Amino acid sequence: MTDYDVLRVFCGPNGGYGNELGVVRDGSVLPERSDRQALAAKLGFSETVFVDDPERGVIDIYTPTLRLPFAGHPCVGTAWLLDVPELVTPAGVVGTRLDGEFTWIEARAEWAPPRTLRQYASAAEVDALDVPPPGEWLYAWAWEDEAAGRVRARAFPGRDDCVEEDEATGAAALLLTDLLGRALNITQGRGSQLLTAPQPHGWIEVGGRVRLER
Repeated sequence: MTDYDVLRVFCGPNGGYGNELGVVRDGSVLPERSDRQALAAKLGFSETVFVDDPERGVIDIYTPTLRLPFAGHPCVGTAWLLDVPELVTPAGVVGTRLDGEFTWIEARAEWAPPRTLRQYASAAEVDALDVPPPGEWLYAWAWEDEAAGRVRARAFPGRDDCVEEDEATGAAALLLTDLLGRALNITQGRGSQLLTAPQPHGWIEVGGRVRLER
């Protein structure tokens, strides 16, 4: 069995929750994309990362069913694990920094895969949503406190695979921040926390807590 680490990314203030992430630190053990896709499907995490150059931060990201040029929670988790100043993804070079208990990445909204961002009238409506049928990648959100930038969100990939609901989704948080043009404090899923902040020239920071599961 290929060695891999399991992280929880975007943990809540008490260290709980977060979205699980598989990271294969030595990507050379599975050089073929088909083998990487097969392992990602077997592990069943919303994303699995293969590190192709740990010093330069070159990474390759897979869901259980497809390869992604960029994704938020894999970049935050891998940035924390490797402690490098940047990550190199097929979409572009992602800046990274560690600041106390938070790990931050800096990326661009156009790198994120398409998502349907659907606003609801209240956090209670978001909480009450059932998992929708496959077909649409839905990011459901509502203001908890608009003045403070606090958002309640849930994410439904709609891929008809083993991930019906994504516990914490950095790419969708990046898209929502780009849409609203302001810093956000997002509570997603069962209790994960994502922080975002727009930066000059179209860049956006996304940050959260990371814990090593095993």
